Order: sequence, then C-alpha cells, then structure tokens
Amino acid sequence: MLLNKLFFLFVIITFVSLQGKAQKADNVTIAFYNCENFFDIVHNPVKEDEEFTPAGKYHYTQKIYEQKLHNIATVIQSMNGPAIIGLAEIENPTVLNDLVRQPEIARSNYKYEWFNGPDPRGINVAMLYDPKHFKVLVAEPLKVDLSYIASNSHTRDVLYTCGVLDGDTVYVFVNHWPSNRGEDSPQKRLKAAEVNLAAVRALNVKHPDAKVIIMGDFNDNPLGDLMNRVMGANSIRSSVTGTHLYNPFGEKFINGEGTEIYQHKWNLFDMIIVSGSLLENKKHGLQYKDAKIFKPDFLIDHYKGHEGEPKRSFVGTHWINGYSDHFPVILYLSKN
Repeated sequence: MLLNKLFFLFVIITFVSLQGKAQKADNVTIAFYNCENFFDIVHNPVKEDEEFTPAGKYHYTQKIYEQKLHNIATVIQSMNGPAIIGLAEIENPTVLNDLVRQPEIARSNYKYEWFNGPDPRGINVAMLYDPKHFKVLVAEPLKVDLSYIASNSHTRDVLYTCGVLDGDTVYVFVNHWPSNRGEDSPQKRLKAAEVNLAAVRALNVKHPDAKVIIMGDFNDNPLGDLMNRVMGANSIRSSVTGTHLYNPFGEKFINGEGTEIYQHKWNLFDMIIVSGSLLENKKHGLQYKDAKIFKPDFLIDHYKGHEGEPKRSFVGTHWINGYSDHFPVILYLSKN
C-alpha cells in the first residue's frame, strides 16, 4: 500500500515538473545590456582606447578584464539563457570570444554578430545568440552618417539581423544612439532614429506582417520626442496594430523606473520595442508577452548615497568590481 502511494506521488511530482518545464519552454527571452566600457587590455592604434589599458588612467589590467568577463557572464547566466542578447559598448571580437567561453555561459554555445564601426573609441554594438534557438539569415551594419553635421563626427552603426527564432522569422535592430553631450546631439540621435525607420519601412513594404524588434541604449526616454514623434513608438498597447511600434517601457518610466541614473535623476534609455505584428493574437508564431527591467539584488549598489543605482564597474577611475552603469532589459515572447 505504501509503495503504491509513493509511486502515485512520484507520478504526480514528475507530471508537475514536466508541466513547469513545458511552460518555461513556451517562452522566448530576448535581452539588451549596455556593458559599460567592455574593452580588452590591448591598445588599438587607430582607436582612442588608451584609457582602458594597463598604462591608462583606469589601470585596466588583465586581472580586471578577467573579472569584468566573469561579471558580465554572471548577469547573462542569471537571465536564464536568453535566445538573443543585444550588447552595447563592446570593443572587438576578442571580448566576445572571451565572453562566450566563460564557464557561467559556455554551455549555451553562444555565437555572435559584431561589425567594426567608426566610433572613435572603438566601442560598438553586438549580438549574442543561442544557435539552438536562433538561425541567422542576414547580418549587416547600417551606417549612421553624421558627416552633414561635422566631417569628423562619427557614431556607432546599427546592427541589423534577420533570422529564424524558434520557427518564426524576426528582424532585429541593435542600437546605441549618440550621447546627450553637445548642442548637436539631438540631430545625431535624430539621424540614428531615421536609419531605423527607413529600414523598418523598407521591410514593411515587402513584408507588412514583419516581426520587428528594435533594442538598444537610445539615450532618449520612452516619452521623449524621438521615441514618440519620430519613431512613433506608442506606450499604449491597445493603440498599436500592424506595422506600428509598441514600447512596453513607457509605462515603467511613468511609474518612476529607470535603467541608468544621472545627477540623481532616473532615465530609462535602455528599451526593447516591438512591431504591432508581435501583439496580434495569432494561432501560430511568436507573440509579445511581457517586458521588464532586470535588476536582481547583486546588480544594485547599496553604498551610501548610491542606494538602488546600478552597481557600475568604476567609481571615477577606481575599479569596484561592479557590472555596468546600466540595468539590462528583458523582453518575453510566447510561442504558440
């Protein structure tokens, strides 16, 4: 009798466990993370990266670099294996090769896309992807030409990727828009926005139901002029259909949430935006489910005067064994 009860209990536990795994498998995780000055220690003579070398003002040694690799890998691991991760402030393929080999994430066998762009400091955007879930069909850099503003003005390219994500074709844009410094910074970000829009509109001409994901550090808040007027990224889900864009982080910003802080004021510069085609309740394919700012306790600073802020890598030029001055953001898609 006891054996029968134990067997019955085993069957129930196994069923519940399998159900839980099945539910988890029905979700696809996509993330974006500004890694804050993710350099290797070798000086590139054609880039302004001297600060992040052993002889530079940050005293960026091999030991610090290895710890930075471990820290960023730990963040990715704690997200429970995103299928796609957009990254910002990545210097080169050396950093990416070293990152994907970290023991925290090595089992995922992440591949990556990265292109050498014109940024003066040599930091670019990149994308890691799990080849078990995402097959790349096209990957290319989209140039953000700022020469009309100044001949020596350059910024990061937009990384465009088209691929098959768990059986559904998606179009992904990874961004890191120009900073807010300088009088001409709004013009520069406007150009970056126009590059994204032009590419999306060209896609929509051929594929009106294209599933588009635009992620990045936009150096603009969800309710900013560029996000609303130019990009047309609406924060009200019920107002978004078809080829229009939905920004799930608008409401979070209204509620006082942010991904980075400047002069004691929160900004929500890091976002993942989706097309209305991902909101439609279809029987087959990927569908938007939820989005959040990812900030587990270990990513949060608890030092007096900085409570609640992202635990950044450096304070001034002093390494504090942190992670980044930005929180990551996550998007969840459901599989029908």
